[in-house]
Order: sequence, then structure tokens, then C-alpha cells
Amino acid sequence: MSSLIPKHSGLYTDLYELTMGQGYFLTGMSDRPACFDYFFREIPFKGGYVVFAGLSNLLEVLEELSFTEEDAKYLKGLGFKDAFVEYLKAFRFKGRILSVREGEVIFPLEPVVRVEGTLFETQLIETLLLNFLNFESLIATKASRMVLAARGRRVVDFGLRRAQGLASTQASRAAVIGGVDATSNVYASYLFNLPPSGTQAHSWIQSFPDELSAFLKYAELYPDNCIFLVDTYNTLKSGLPNAIMVAKEMEKRGKKLVGIRLDSGDLAYLSKHAREMLDLAELHYVKIVASNQLDEHIVKSLLDQGAPINSFGIGTNLVTGQDSPALDGVYKLSVLDGKPRLKISENAGKTSLPGSKKIVRYTDPEGFFYADGVLLEEEKSAEYVFHPNFPEQKSRVAHCFPESILYKVMEGGKTLTKLSVGEAAAYAKERLAKLSPERKRFENPHVYKVGVSQKLMDLRNQIVQQHTKGS
Repeated sequence: MSSLIPKHSGLYTDLYELTMGQGYFLTGMSDRPACFDYFFREIPFKGGYVVFAGLSNLLEVLEELSFTEEDAKYLKGLGFKDAFVEYLKAFRFKGRILSVREGEVIFPLEPVVRVEGTLFETQLIETLLLNFLNFESLIATKASRMVLAARGRRVVDFGLRRAQGLASTQASRAAVIGGVDATSNVYASYLFNLPPSGTQAHSWIQSFPDELSAFLKYAELYPDNCIFLVDTYNTLKSGLPNAIMVAKEMEKRGKKLVGIRLDSGDLAYLSKHAREMLDLAELHYVKIVASNQLDEHIVKSLLDQGAPINSFGIGTNLVTGQDSPALDGVYKLSVLDGKPRLKISENAGKTSLPGSKKIVRYTDPEGFFYADGVLLEEEKSAEYVFHPNFPEQKSRVAHCFPESILYKVMEGGKTLTKLSVGEAAAYAKERLAKLSPERKRFENPHVYKVGVSQKLMDLRNQIVQQHTKGS
């Protein structure tokens, strides 16, 4: 069974999905062929990109999605009809899913996941899909920003105790896809084969008669992975001197202190003085770890100030997606009975794109991503892509190298391909390297171009006109 939803997976949905499902069943519409698109509208954190995550977890749950006898009894108690509940008991997801790879860099309004199957099954999985992809993509994106700010220094997820309940396991996984090196979350480490990491709490220091005794005992117990928390009493007058004293004792036994951790105070000031004290004691190899309510902006500021910090432990602001607590991904019907469908809105930005589509990524001659084109499935490429809401704005892409980035990942409800966490992280790193620095900066990032083909734009306009005439 799925490690994330061990049972009752069919109930992991909004009530209206089941209500609509029963309606489709009772009216004989359940088996009509349908296609839904997943996309998002706004980039979180005022950034320039999103790192796509959550796909492997989603596929794992979809393979086992079912309704138990206990689920059936509960749904009958809610008033669902016996015939429909019996239908649910025999249900398994048998659809097809096309998606960008996990770790891909994605942008607004492009359909990065396409779900094909019966109307019932494609509708039923909406909530599950949105829940997994929106959250994990949000955290992977936040993590990637932390990693960019750290400029090659080690970043560790410390967020378990501040995360929103059991979402912590997905947050830790997504953080590693976004580039984080390790996690303090042992459960997530176990589930997803993530590298674990941790030091000690202030309570360890406080549990001994004095700070020196606490350090000595810790060094005795963990001589090969010893990091001292030095700010329990006084960082520069007590913590550092005691850490240095124990480090020298460790050297006599052929061991080395790995590092010291700063968890409070002026981290730039303290890290500079700590480095001076360590170097004066010829402990140049001892690393400095910083934690305490860090985010990408604080990390950037610390390094801009020349803080000699080697590693950052980041918790709350990472796993909660601080500043942008949700990715606004949506799931819209685009084909029914072989005919293109769309949602029309008075807000042009919320009018969806009809038909079965693909995404073509265009890379410029310098090797950087230039633009993404949303094309109809039968189109090979395009000379121009047009702004979806302002068609007078267009970009020529004929000079670029085209790459289709949607792949079939599930067929008949069976997973065809998925990346491990390590593979997804490596892929994200590779793809982010092809995104220009102007699009990765934190302040006013350059907007990446996402356009539609002439044929897709014409199809959308035609359907909109038809519905407008009929209203």
C-alpha cells in the first residue's frame, strides 16, 4: 500500500468530487472519454519559476486508489446510493497521464500534466492531484531559492517540528528535489531514502552540570559526527571556548570536530568572530552551521555581509512555504467526447485552453531556455508563440531548439516511469542551470515567455465565439 495514504485512499478527496461522480454514474455519463489539464496561474514568492514536484507520490497513490468495505459503509451513511457505492468498491484508476518530469522548471498557464480517461476517473482524482502537486511543487521551489541563496553551501531541512502535520514528509522530500542536501526528518529519510542530518538541542547542554561536560560526553559518544551547539549560555565567552577545548582533546585521539552551530543572535557578527577564534586555535577545518528562522533573503544577506557560514539549517520558512503558503494550481476539463472544451471567464487570464495539448520548450543558441510554447497535440512546432491574453504580443522561436517536455508516465493506471528523489533533484539542478540568472533573481525577475500557437489561439477564439453567440 502507499506509504503516504495507507488506507482509505478513495476518501482522500472533496465531497463534491463524489457527488459529481454519482451524478455521472446515475446519468450514464461515467464512461465518456475526457481529458483534464493541470496548470498554475501565478508564480509564488514573487519569483521567476516553479520546480515541479509530487509526481512520483501521486502516481504511487493512483496505482492503489480504491474504496474499502469500511469506506463503502461510511459513504452509504452519507446518503450515497447503494448502486453507486458498489461501483466504487470495484473502482480502480485506469487512465493515462502525461506529465513533465519531476524536477522540471515550469511556468504559468502551461498544462504540465494531462490526464486522460473516463469522465468519472479523471474527475475523481482532481483533489488528490492538486493536493500533491501544488504542495510539493511549492516547497521544492522554496527550497531551490534557499539553495540559490546559499551559493554552493550546504542546506539542511530542519522543518519537521514547524510543518503542517504529516505534510512534513512530503515537504522534506520536495525540499531535496529543490536542492536541499539533507533533512532532520527521520521518517521522510526512511520513506524516500533521503540523507538524514542532525546535531543536538539546547536541552542536551542543559542536562549536564556544565557546558564543557555536555560537549565532552557528546564527543565521546559521537566522535565521527560531532557538531556543538554553542549558544546555550554565551556564544563567544562560553560556547566557543569550550568547543575549542574539546576539539583539541579530540585531536589527541585522532578525531576532528565537524562543526559548531549558531542558533541565535547576530549570525553575521557571531560567525565572523567564531571563525577568528577557531582559526586562531588552528581549527581551520571546523565548519560553522547557522540556523534560526532563516529564509533565502536572510541567507543572501548573511553571505553579502561576508559571514563565513558553511552550512544553513532552514526550518519554518522552508516547509511552510513562507510568504506564499499555496501554489494556485488548477485542474480544468479540456476535452470531452473527443471535442475540445474550455472554461470561459470575464477575466481573460482565467479562460482555459481547449483541446489536447503539448508543451514545446525552446532553447536559444546560447543554451538557455528562451520560451515555452503550448501547442495542439498534432502540431510539430511553431515559428511564433503568442501571449495567451494579449495576442498582439508574440515571440519568434524558429531560431531556437525545440524540445517536447510532456512524457507519458502512466498508462492503464500503471506507472511507466518515474524518477527517484535523487534523480529528480539532479534533473532540477540541470534544468535550473539552463534558466538565465535574470529569471532566477529574487528582486523583479525577468518574466519567462509562455505562448500559444496560432492554431491553439484560433481554436480557443472559435469556441469562445460559439458560446458567446449561444448565451
